[in-house]
Amino acid sequence: MTVKGRILIVEDDPDGLRSVADAITDAEYEAVVAAEGRAGLGWLRQQGFDAVLTDLVLPDMDGLSVMAEARRIQPDIPVLIMTAYGSVETAVRALKEGAYDYLVKPLDLDELLQKVRRAVETGRLRAEVRRLRREIQGRYTSEAMVAVSAPMREVLRRIAAVADTNANVLVLGESGTGKELVARALHYESRRAEGPFVAVNCGAFPETLLESALFGHEKGAFTGAVARHEGAFERAHGGTLFLDEIGTAPHAVQTRLLRAIEEREVLRVGGREPIRTDARIVAASNRPLGELAEEGAFRHDLLYRLQVVTIHVPPLRERRDDIRPLAERFITAACAEHGRHIEEVRPGFFEKLEGYHWPGNVRELRNAVEAAVILASKTVLDAGDVRLGAEGGAPGMGGAAPLPPLTLEELERKAILQALQQNRGNRQLTAEQLGVSARTIQRKIQEYRLPF
Repeated sequence: MTVKGRILIVEDDPDGLRSVADAITDAEYEAVVAAEGRAGLGWLRQQGFDAVLTDLVLPDMDGLSVMAEARRIQPDIPVLIMTAYGSVETAVRALKEGAYDYLVKPLDLDELLQKVRRAVETGRLRAEVRRLRREIQGRYTSEAMVAVSAPMREVLRRIAAVADTNANVLVLGESGTGKELVARALHYESRRAEGPFVAVNCGAFPETLLESALFGHEKGAFTGAVARHEGAFERAHGGTLFLDEIGTAPHAVQTRLLRAIEEREVLRVGGREPIRTDARIVAASNRPLGELAEEGAFRHDLLYRLQVVTIHVPPLRERRDDIRPLAERFITAACAEHGRHIEEVRPGFFEKLEGYHWPGNVRELRNAVEAAVILASKTVLDAGDVRLGAEGGAPGMGGAAPLPPLTLEELERKAILQALQQNRGNRQLTAEQLGVSARTIQRKIQEYRLPF
């Protein structure tokens, strides 16, 4: 018989304990029993369980104390409280302190089993969410970044120094250098790691939609505002707000950004009541904001607020020691993504990559490596498998022929596809980012046969 889960039962009444344990066992769960709270917690420390059923009143400690210690030992475990002393106040207290559910004696065993089944499912979902969160955090921490070169080791040093603070950070670097990876590392290595990471590309919105994306809007605030919308500041509450390409933000938006950062509150477009926010700001720009401020295109006072700490991400041409390890990582990822198998990578492959100046930086390197893996006619990669742009190869490297320019339709398809991928298929958010209607996005998905 396949056991559906393991349930710890803590109950000092022998008859009640036997009744619950028999019902649990008959429902194909494994029941482990204890007559006292400390004994039950001892079992929990030794073995993993899917749920805990505990009486509220026990000889040595109360059920809420058992619940608190159980969740310290196994954070995801659901705890159900049983008691003959049922009252609204006790139920509310138990739920507020983290109980999954509350059962009043005499127990309805059918109800009990139904709640146990749901609790087990919930506990497993919680554990899976925690596992995925750890996996994501591991993927985006600075430890996952390639940093063989001295310039990148300095980037990691600065991330480590500032991550676990609330200081606003300005990340500067050319397009494609990995500024968002730095922002995510700052988030996932901070005390805000359990909170949301919300990214907004300020260059992807017209002014009106950028205000809505950042600060939200009320229903009827403008044409098309058919419902209330929470902005990025609200959604990033307790976490990190990443403002990419902040230098492109219009002056009106800059003014509202300054107030939001200084006052820690936002006013939705069309709103009247300010909303308190608590989001750490990480901004990024591919142009020095000091230069933009001198040109009058960026507010000096906003710049001072954003650049409490500045991290410069070097272009790939200044971190050539990282090209080979990055390429190796991208080969592995491309093989996994596209079902390819590469047995050998010859030195000429890496030499050609290292001889190129990479105007598109790490993003361009990844695309070139992915294309080489996809188009390889054999399981060995060599210099001839690398396709670079017209200005690509270093002297004597024999750069590849220039690629034909994309048509407007191809550019549009690529832009919509990338936005949908970034937004995990969310058509409304994609429409807002691209400044078109959701109906247009739906029509383009059908027209270009996009997989969404």
